[in-house]
Amino acid sequence: MLLSTKPLWSAERVNRVVLALTVTGIVAHFALMPIGMAPVFGVAATDWPLLVVVAFGGGVLLFEIALKVLQRDFGADFLAVIAFVTGVILGEYLASSLIILMLGGGQVLEAFAMRKASSALNALADRMPTIAHRKDGEDISDIGLDDIAIGDLIAIFPHDTAPVDGLVVDGHGSMDESYLTGEPYVVSKAPGASVLSGAINGDAVLVVRAERRARESRYAQIMQVMQEAEQKRPKIRRLGDQIGAWFAPFALLVAVAAWYLSGDAVRFLAVLVVATPCPLLIAIPITIMSAISMAARRGIVIRDPTVLERLPTCKTAIFDKTGTLTYGRPELVEIVPAAGKAASEVLRLAASLERYSKHPLAMAVLAAADERKLALGDVARVSEKPGQGLTGVVDGHEIAVTHRKKLIAGDPSMADILPPSVSGLECAIMIDGAYGATFRFRDSPRSDGKHFVGHLAPIHHFTKIMLLSGDRESEVSHLSKLLGIRESLASQSPEQKVAIVRREAAIAPTLFMGDGINDAPALAVATVGVAFGKHSSVTAEAAGAVIPESSLQTVDELFHISTAMRRILLQSVIGGMVLSIIAMGFAAFGLISPVTGAILQEGIDVIAILNALRLALVRNINADLVGNED
Repeated sequence: MLLSTKPLWSAERVNRVVLALTVTGIVAHFALMPIGMAPVFGVAATDWPLLVVVAFGGGVLLFEIALKVLQRDFGADFLAVIAFVTGVILGEYLASSLIILMLGGGQVLEAFAMRKASSALNALADRMPTIAHRKDGEDISDIGLDDIAIGDLIAIFPHDTAPVDGLVVDGHGSMDESYLTGEPYVVSKAPGASVLSGAINGDAVLVVRAERRARESRYAQIMQVMQEAEQKRPKIRRLGDQIGAWFAPFALLVAVAAWYLSGDAVRFLAVLVVATPCPLLIAIPITIMSAISMAARRGIVIRDPTVLERLPTCKTAIFDKTGTLTYGRPELVEIVPAAGKAASEVLRLAASLERYSKHPLAMAVLAAADERKLALGDVARVSEKPGQGLTGVVDGHEIAVTHRKKLIAGDPSMADILPPSVSGLECAIMIDGAYGATFRFRDSPRSDGKHFVGHLAPIHHFTKIMLLSGDRESEVSHLSKLLGIRESLASQSPEQKVAIVRREAAIAPTLFMGDGINDAPALAVATVGVAFGKHSSVTAEAAGAVIPESSLQTVDELFHISTAMRRILLQSVIGGMVLSIIAMGFAAFGLISPVTGAILQEGIDVIAILNALRLALVRNINADLVGNED
């Protein structure tokens, strides 16, 4: 439904054929040289393989570039056409073939990167089952997802994926919902507990009553947002194209002027020969591949090489909270019991119920109960509705885990009973309708978080830093103050995150960093998306770079790698272009012949390539957060 079938002869496949043909022709050219065969039809035998490459590969090249020219796209590719045609006219068939090889290889790599960028949709689609098991009395029948109706009873077998949002009506077990949060949470399920589509069932059969149709479920909504994000992915021009956009017309102007003023066509050819774009076509990929290798040595996975070009240009940094700027492991730090209530008993009752909650704080409550070795009670009639808190019956007691605002809204007198509000997270426990205790939590910020955020503006020249989270306002505001982030937004859905990131990216190049599948759409629409952690493959697919080990120091190293790459890349490209311009001047005045110009241009290429290789020799990155690792 989301993916289309590729045509038999797509542009990518044509480029692959051209690339294979070019490699074969060049190899054949060198293989024939020792044989010393006589010319065939007046052409050296060693040149015939190259002529085949020039005829077929050059035809495809000229056709593709002609389409770009019609769209007024004069980039590095157009410079390659100039060099190619010049080489053919001069009889330099090997040079023309090498240009086809470089350009064809670049196009195949670019197509591969774009296909990988869209594979997030594949990863999402692959998670979902194609059928559901509908239960009718004692009978179970298989139906398509689109045939699920609200109210249908759906049996979810062990290790199956939930096909629809619903409520458990029969069975006790657990489900892995880490795909949504990015954290390895396994949530217990009992009758009354909610189930999210896409969650993976544990070892027990659960019967769920469908609360939404499959196409309206939470997972389907995320898939839709992700698809829209892919379709609206911003078009960002590569650095080579940006430089080539002015260099190509400039080179043509100089060549035509030299020919017109001197009346000598040889000067026209000489100017074009020294204007060949090898520094663009060779230095750029060498520098980028060196940077990718360096990043890999630092544990950074570069999924989209253009990230390394774009990151140094970013002016706005937007961060998710949980698992990115915090450790993503909230801890219960204080229990404030009501008069006459024992903290351990309230904790035991609350933990018994929290086994069936998907909220991150549930893990903290369970961890605190386990640390105190409390025996958990039997639970019935579990219910957890958005905004209403968690309710259920534990050992015959009505237990509710809720929040301050809801209690005060229902009974204003609770404001005098509840303890004073403090920064951070909290929840209130009600026992049989009476106030039992307040639990206070803290999701600790990363130890180097404040230093990391503080150095973004002075060192990496970010002008705006935002904290964007789906968590509650109190927790987000608390973290913002601790880290010195002035602008923060709480309780944001994936759709809202996409809108905010897209808005900021339209104003200035924007970095977004997050984890969890709910961040995948925002990662896709940002100028640069960096996925933090290794729990969500979908998030990694949507991002341009992945930091598997969740270290802000590693993120800082990525900044420095991209900055070094861009600096060396600009040195190679602009330096090569400047030398070419100087040589063009000599050629325009007839001081350089086409042959001498070709040799001179090769010298310029060697200088640009050697400079590009410097990054491959670098072993140490002077990251700003050294010594402040988590």
